[in-house]
Amino acid sequence: MKKILLIACLLSATLAASAQKNTSSSYVDKFKNNAIRIMHESGVPASIILAIAMHESANGNSKLARNQNNHFGVKGKSPVSYTGRKATHSSYKQYDSAMDSFQDFARIMTERKQFSHLTTKFSHYDYKSWVKGIQRSGYASSRTWGSQVLSLIRKYELHAYDEQPDSTKLEAKHQ
Repeated sequence: MKKILLIACLLSATLAASAQKNTSSSYVDKFKNNAIRIMHESGVPASIILAIAMHESANGNSKLARNQNNHFGVKGKSPVSYTGRKATHSSYKQYDSAMDSFQDFARIMTERKQFSHLTTKFSHYDYKSWVKGIQRSGYASSRTWGSQVLSLIRKYELHAYDEQPDSTKLEAKHQ
């Protein structure tokens, strides 16, 4: 009897924990409008913004995303952050909000010399070239990073957000 009760408690705790995690779909729904807005302000495709954030932050579930609002793995000196009672130092930037992280990513893509050529070289419709260009410019060291990001764009049809100047048209399309 005790074993059954223990298993039931563990199962319900596991289900409750997994229910609190962001899924890919909920992550896209939460950030798509902001990604589209940033695309129109910066020229960085919304699909790129969303897919890289999904990949780097595990849909906002990574420790870095949860504790430091860093959805892109952007490095930089961070002040002391607190996880519970424990003070930690990190080599990753800490942001006040997830949106600050998204905007900083777009700033990096448009202002840093290693990436800034991408906005003049590719339109915001050419997500494949953007992924290849970002990878070649040294954003990630993994050889499979680009194909993983492209896979997310295709699987969740994120490229559709690049083609819509008005997010309400997109929402109507996916309903």
